[in-house]
Amino acid sequence: MPLGSYEINDDEALRNAYKFLKEACMDAVKIEGGGIKRAKTVKKIVDGGVAVLGHVGLTPQAISVIGGFRAQGRTAVKARSILDDALRLQDAGAFGVVLECVPAPVATAITETLEIPTIGIGAGPGTSGQVLVYHDLLGMLSHPHHKQFVPKFCKQYANVGENIMKG
Repeated sequence: MPLGSYEINDDEALRNAYKFLKEACMDAVKIEGGGIKRAKTVKKIVDGGVAVLGHVGLTPQAISVIGGFRAQGRTAVKARSILDDALRLQDAGAFGVVLECVPAPVATAITETLEIPTIGIGAGPGTSGQVLVYHDLLGMLSHPHHKQFVPKFCKQYANVGENIMKG
């Protein structure tokens, strides 16, 4: 779900989830972040009948808050925090969790601990599945944060973002 569509309160999050499913013909929504607050939101949406995919580790909608595009969970304390967030999301009813830009051993440990699947984005081979964001692959984003950062795990084949902006 886009930034601002689920953070204000859980009732608005559920209303927006319904709207996205109806108007965009979706089957599920994805919510970034963990912790007790996001788990409460996920539970509200799931209890409302909407499937939710969680997302922990690097959360792109919060890059200004987390200090930019950098690996998350590189210390034992931070790795444990990401695991706890993933467990809360699972307990709230999420059907899976995206693990973005966390060290491979951390992603493997989280995947082995959870009962739901994990999807890795730059999280090593130990997740249940992998995705590669095509925006990174094609250099499609022109936001200053994105222009400064191309993930190490992603070979960039083009830089179409500047051409899109010119157009």
